[in-house]
Amino acid sequence: MSQTTRTEPDLGTTRTEPAPAPTRTGPESGTKRSAAATPETAKARDSYFDNAKYLAILLVAMGHAWEPLRDGSRTVSAVYTFVYAFHMPAFIVISGYFSRSFDASPQRIRRLVTGVAVPYVLFETAYTLFTRWTDHEPDRAISLLDPLYLTWFLAALFVWRLTTPIWRQVRWPLPLALVTAMLATMSPSIGEDLDMQRLLQFLPYFVLGLCLRPEHFQLLRQWKVRLLAVPVALCALAVAYWTVPRMTGAWFFHRDSAEQLGSPSWTGPLMTLAIFGCSTVLVACFLAWVPGRRTWFTVLGAGTLYGYLLHGFIAQGSKPWGWYSPDWIYRPVGEIVVTLFAAVAVTLLCTPPVRRIFRFAMEPRMEWAFRSRT
Repeated sequence: MSQTTRTEPDLGTTRTEPAPAPTRTGPESGTKRSAAATPETAKARDSYFDNAKYLAILLVAMGHAWEPLRDGSRTVSAVYTFVYAFHMPAFIVISGYFSRSFDASPQRIRRLVTGVAVPYVLFETAYTLFTRWTDHEPDRAISLLDPLYLTWFLAALFVWRLTTPIWRQVRWPLPLALVTAMLATMSPSIGEDLDMQRLLQFLPYFVLGLCLRPEHFQLLRQWKVRLLAVPVALCALAVAYWTVPRMTGAWFFHRDSAEQLGSPSWTGPLMTLAIFGCSTVLVACFLAWVPGRRTWFTVLGAGTLYGYLLHGFIAQGSKPWGWYSPDWIYRPVGEIVVTLFAAVAVTLLCTPPVRRIFRFAMEPRMEWAFRSRT
């Protein structure tokens, strides 16, 4: 597989990283030859992962659209909890998988700065200015150490990427990452700098991605696994419905310690293991359903960072703008309309025209900022 120096900042997946080797699958897998093997995608894009990223960002946008509807509907709350159990873990696993060859070389450090650090600074500033207006908080300070809203992922990805060489060298990376996350849930004193609770509690999913190999994804795409994923997901959805009045779904946000969620500190490690197991199974179900062939939305997978960061302005502005004021919004028809609107909006934000407009913020070249290559 050839590699190129041109990359996209699509939620951590760069074209400088090696894509899974294209393999011909048999009839039992129900898939065709990987699109990565075709001439037009031979330069490192893989349709399967682009499809996965687009479908995941679709769920992210829907989840944010459902948030104001949860109080009035147990069903919406259950679906919301179900989706939050795996959509960000899926993103993070994929980001870890495509970070396997990060070696802190000058080229990759430059890409980390321009593709993650610079967008973080720009959108942290933009979100702060935007919320000053929408939330009527003119004195809200711009703080690069306190990620606002969606920018926590960029801050976390920057740190995770920098630590990749360490995780690639230690003997038991995943158990070590899990222990780190477990200890974080027992530490309410961890500050909000770089949203450290999320950074540490989501860390095992990134390390899991680092440990995966192409054959693991091929295994998930077998038709038997796809069929098995259906009852597993339905059971998880039923459990989510049952737990709505009995347990806070904030555990799946990974942004608070156990004590901050009103539980004894010793429950944090237990919930970390339980949630990691649940989320990993649901991520596997999600990835099993992702089509491997090239589809109409495959091209949108390269623009998932655009959809992720830009849809936040719509989600943040929807409440003060009164979009959730009409009573019909809280009825089934309204919930469907909200869901469709979120899906259409984030889809448009991932399209090539939008990417061209905002490329200056997402993919700045900044040749002037670096020493010339020798």
